[in-house]
Amino acid sequence: MADLKKKLSGKAWVVAVDMGYGHQRAAFPLRELAPSKEIVTANNYPEIPEKDRQIWYNSKKYYDLISRFRRMPVVGKIVFGIFDWFQEIKDFYPWRDLSKPNFQLKQNFSLISRGWGKDLVSRLKERKLPIISTFFTPAFMAEFFNYPGEIYCLLCDTDVSRAWAPLNPRESKIKYLAPTVRAAERMKLYGVKPENIFLTGFPLPLENIGGKNLSILKKDLKNRLLNLDPEKRYFKMYKPLIEKYLGKMPIASDHPLTLMFAVGGAGAQKDLGIKIVKSLADKIKRGEMKIILVAGVRQEVKDYFEKELGRLGIKKNVEIIFEEKINDYFKKFNLALRKTDILWTKPSELSFYSALALPIIIAPPIGSQEKFNKQWLLRSGFGIAQENPKHTNQWLPYWLKRGYLAECAMEGFIEGEKLGTLNIKEIIL
Repeated sequence: MADLKKKLSGKAWVVAVDMGYGHQRAAFPLRELAPSKEIVTANNYPEIPEKDRQIWYNSKKYYDLISRFRRMPVVGKIVFGIFDWFQEIKDFYPWRDLSKPNFQLKQNFSLISRGWGKDLVSRLKERKLPIISTFFTPAFMAEFFNYPGEIYCLLCDTDVSRAWAPLNPRESKIKYLAPTVRAAERMKLYGVKPENIFLTGFPLPLENIGGKNLSILKKDLKNRLLNLDPEKRYFKMYKPLIEKYLGKMPIASDHPLTLMFAVGGAGAQKDLGIKIVKSLADKIKRGEMKIILVAGVRQEVKDYFEKELGRLGIKKNVEIIFEEKINDYFKKFNLALRKTDILWTKPSELSFYSALALPIIIAPPIGSQEKFNKQWLLRSGFGIAQENPKHTNQWLPYWLKRGYLAECAMEGFIEGEKLGTLNIKEIIL
């Protein structure tokens, strides 16, 4: 009985929304803090009032529709541009007061003032635990409806829009967990008090790290570097650096060269994955490399991949990651990352996974925040923007030959913040 109570007790409410993968992916490594290790999904929890559910549903449906509609020539880009304007991140320089609320924020608070989220907060009030929300709206709800405990909001991009700070940031008690220095500084420009901002890094899966000694990450990086630097060009130039951080290298990698392509939560860009496979088909068939296509929890994306692979006649050396339940997907995804050498994805929250020594090939960004994520990856040296996918079979081998991706992997490992999960837990506990 004592063990059961300990399991149920929890240290914090971990709250997310299932609108895209980003907010749920950020919450997943923090589930150990939650009662029964259960993450609260603010827009889809048991017995949510139908009125609240409908507001969330309409918001998610609209975003997914716009994201997919964006791919339509001319008209799609115009419509998405108008939508993106409402959540635009302003230029950082010159430094200035950016605390004036934007349209999106005012709209959110208008709905909250009419009772949206009151039921959720009343349920959380049953146990006075700190709240960690990976989306701004539940944090705003908690403060508006006088949640008695501490409220933390975890920022999920390298830079964020004004919508993440409350209407009156200087009077708010919400505390922010920032993944980057830029995100922390941005919140100050929005008027958030400096004492309410903590620079933590993004919460990465500990099963890919191995604790503060980075034992798992170091082992995986050794094998990864051998695949990313086949001609030892990078190793010859930076042998002392590699040995300083990783020690003695193995003779051969424990897996073939593996590229993972990850589709976003809205299912956009799935056709890009097939273009990659088509270009690299000869290498795949010869067993020179493996491709992992990530469909996430979207059945239609999985079906699309299977159909197109059938047309190409490729059955071996291509894996599709798909699970019906989000937590099962994250577990499978994190495990697959350990044998992945290159992560090709749009610059979403997965940009932070560059700290796991995964070089990022950057697909075209969707939305203002992803443009800033792309800038961060490029400036940090953690990723490289994709070339024409149709010619991947030409430029990717060249990048490998020159050691470009090996360099990105080491940059991410040395300079990227890897211990965000532990940093956040220390603050909460």
